[in-house]
Amino acid sequence: MSKPEAIKEPSMEMQKAMIARNYDAITSKQETGRKVSSTFVPGNLNELLMCFDIVNNLPEINAIQAGMRKASGGYIMEAEKSGHSEDVCTYVKADIGQMSKGNIAPNGKPYPNPDVLMLSYTGCYTFMKWFELLREEYKCPTLMLHVPYEGDGHSTKNMRDYIVKQLKEVVIPGLEQVSGVKFDIDRLRQYLRNSAKAEDNLVWCLEQGKVKPSPIDAYFGGVYYIGPIFTAFRGTEDAVTYYEMLRKEVQGRIENHQGPLTPEGTYFNDQKYRLIVEGPPNWTNFREFWKMFYDEGAIVVASSYTKVGGLYDQGFRHDPDNPLESLADYCLGCYTNLNLPTRVDLLAKYVEEYEADGLLINSIKSCNSFSAGQLMIMKEVERRTGRPGAFIETDLVDPRYFSAANVKNRLESYFQMIEQKRRGGGSKTVAA
Repeated sequence: MSKPEAIKEPSMEMQKAMIARNYDAITSKQETGRKVSSTFVPGNLNELLMCFDIVNNLPEINAIQAGMRKASGGYIMEAEKSGHSEDVCTYVKADIGQMSKGNIAPNGKPYPNPDVLMLSYTGCYTFMKWFELLREEYKCPTLMLHVPYEGDGHSTKNMRDYIVKQLKEVVIPGLEQVSGVKFDIDRLRQYLRNSAKAEDNLVWCLEQGKVKPSPIDAYFGGVYYIGPIFTAFRGTEDAVTYYEMLRKEVQGRIENHQGPLTPEGTYFNDQKYRLIVEGPPNWTNFREFWKMFYDEGAIVVASSYTKVGGLYDQGFRHDPDNPLESLADYCLGCYTNLNLPTRVDLLAKYVEEYEADGLLINSIKSCNSFSAGQLMIMKEVERRTGRPGAFIETDLVDPRYFSAANVKNRLESYFQMIEQKRRGGGSKTVAA
């Protein structure tokens, strides 16, 4: 028997329509003549691409869509048959395997070949290798924006200037050549104004995880909250409207003392455990994974995954008065471009500020950008905060590496650990 349809709020329905329109724009390239780019979520330059009327296609989002539709497993097997290792990022293998199976978009139409590959390199080496494979497949222009790693825990003026120089000398001229559209910096400024408006409302929504009971889930619900701003909609009027709508929904839940809406259509009000989560979610069993949490009364009040496309809650906003410099600062500040001590600082801060019971790490088998150093991160956050940590293991879009029984057992053990800590006086009961 098929699962019932997930219950959605108005903002989720709006986002679904936005995504559908973007896929239609991508797959109607031959009819409209619009150029299509392939790019990635962290450090994506959506506002800049829109200045050239280029439609933004994101292969990792396509892999996520395939995972949630239960199609990614077959694509991954196809990629492994052609020689890709089991340890390679499963986003990559899902994308490569999908190409060999007709490269069909969620709307049932084939993806067109991209006109340009736009890589903003923000700490994930796999992305660079992924684009080498795509370049070999599509034989189209490739533009790379190299973003220096924040190895010392902060960016410098030299780093910013280096990125701006690449934008001026490589990226913008390359996009002009691909699109035939002349760059207009005032157009970019307007898109950045829209981005800043949306970012203000996104941050407000995420920070409501401090409220008890929390009106948001900042991990499972958070993937919906960040969707428009991390993908093909940042800078658009649609994104501004979406985040205004989302803010009203969250405000309404606060006023009614309600938790977030679960896929089953009930408000999650009985919140026993407040968690910070590090690492991406599993997409192939997303609803089942989420249900394991709310069935046990666990709410995620802050997460690192909702920062993978920008640390807006730490003060960054796109700035129309400094457009290219603002794009540089955005790329430098993406979560995957932060060193491990900075990640520890951020997660420990979340545990304290959101009055969480502890840090839970979902370690992704095929994602080195997140998984490297996570045991050290967990132990250091435990040491600093005195709150217990835990470690579970899944994968992004490979169903072979989601063991429901194993994940459930580890979660139950973790919640027992929290209860023991509370009885020993080491952790307060934080539910309202």
